[in-house]
Amino acid sequence: MTETETRAVVALDTHFPAAHLRPPAHWINDPNGLVFHDGHYHVYFQYNPHSARHADMHWGHYRSPDLIDWELLPVALAPTPGGDDKDGVWSGNAVSHDGRLTAFYSARHNGRWHQPVTSAVSYDGGTTFTKRGRLLIPDAPEGTTMFRDPYVWRDGDRWRMLVGAALADGRGAALQYASEDLDEWSYEGVFLARPPHPLPGGRNTEEGWECAQYAAFPDGTGAVLASAWDPQDGASCAIYWPGREQDGEFHAASPQLLDYGPDFYAPALLHTPDGRWLMWAWIWEARDEEYVGAPSEWTDEAGWAGMLSLPREVSPDPDGELIQQPARELLAMRGERRIAAAGKASAEQPVDLGEVARATDLMVTLERGGRLRLLTSPDGTEYLDIVHDQVTGEVVVDRDHASLDSRAKRGSWRLPSERPTATLRILLDHSVAEVFTASGRSLTLRFYPVGDGPWRVQMGATGVDSVAYTVGAWDLSSPEQRMARRAGT
Repeated sequence: MTETETRAVVALDTHFPAAHLRPPAHWINDPNGLVFHDGHYHVYFQYNPHSARHADMHWGHYRSPDLIDWELLPVALAPTPGGDDKDGVWSGNAVSHDGRLTAFYSARHNGRWHQPVTSAVSYDGGTTFTKRGRLLIPDAPEGTTMFRDPYVWRDGDRWRMLVGAALADGRGAALQYASEDLDEWSYEGVFLARPPHPLPGGRNTEEGWECAQYAAFPDGTGAVLASAWDPQDGASCAIYWPGREQDGEFHAASPQLLDYGPDFYAPALLHTPDGRWLMWAWIWEARDEEYVGAPSEWTDEAGWAGMLSLPREVSPDPDGELIQQPARELLAMRGERRIAAAGKASAEQPVDLGEVARATDLMVTLERGGRLRLLTSPDGTEYLDIVHDQVTGEVVVDRDHASLDSRAKRGSWRLPSERPTATLRILLDHSVAEVFTASGRSLTLRFYPVGDGPWRVQMGATGVDSVAYTVGAWDLSSPEQRMARRAGT
């Protein structure tokens, strides 16, 4: 298809998101270069401008003055034919310093097993970049079997960098470097390395770590974020270690899942001017691909793949574990209120609360045994279930019946036990659900409704006679809707 034909197909796709960042067509994956610079939040991302397949990586670019209204700008970084990055400008981050923006990234060259680190500088607010012309870190340290994805931050009067790695002894690692000037970097050893460690749902921290990131909190604690990479199966899940830095090493507690769903990866951090830590991640597809990044007939037909999560605020709880909630700015994306309800429901008498938009912000409280069912077909055979498990207290998100298309992936996932009443915020956007608990945990998954009727919210119960609930539902507005609303005022 031509570019015009592809965009026309995508524009009619009911699975295409309205509120989540992604360009009008083609493939995207990792968020990169998250930075506040020149009065704007900048979000760069891995982008193939030519197809919906994982290849030919460029850096796409969004910017916003307020985290609500985003402007899609031209491609910021592209591979240089015959250069060190000829096979892709892969993941990294960016820093703002002395009026300029410096991007650090992995230079993909199919003739190398590792991805050296290099940089590019922008003097026009992050729109165009001049590449450095040589590699910053050309070689991986001895004893590594994977090396990619720089993350740079300011620490006092010097700059520091983490690079994700796998070590020959089977440990995943975040390796550290230091610089006085962002140009000359010295290797300072291992910041954190661990062998694979089991995680909930049968996952583990794997033998390699991508996209290693570091957040230092005001109380002296910190967290290392990474994406677990299996040498055979590839991308797995997003993970983190709470702990504290001491004598140039990170002393970590037990690892944790960063998100309990199946479709969340490559989280990236941004430290805001007001001191908050924000995080975006890649939300991949759950169609008919054999593994993450593999070719998919459905994706080829659709003409697009992937999106970025909505921004999340990340902070530590008293035990050092990370609390995640949607960025407070997202409340401004609420449009018309569709539902304001409270009552009781039972398995025999579920309560239909009415219609919601395909992009919706839901606030829900559920007693144990309560079930929210998002009905997406007129006959009720297609639905997404969110249940507060009566026995374990876990919140279960079940997509086994969420698509009548047999190519859509299925399964159910669990958030850890909540109090007798679970309080949830659920952000729905056409083919994605981001679920947050009051305790600050999250679960992200894709689902692909094909029913042609309006979506409806139904409350019910399972395993108990009846349960109390409250539900509020607001349209999650698109940029075009917000612009029209402002024009009307």
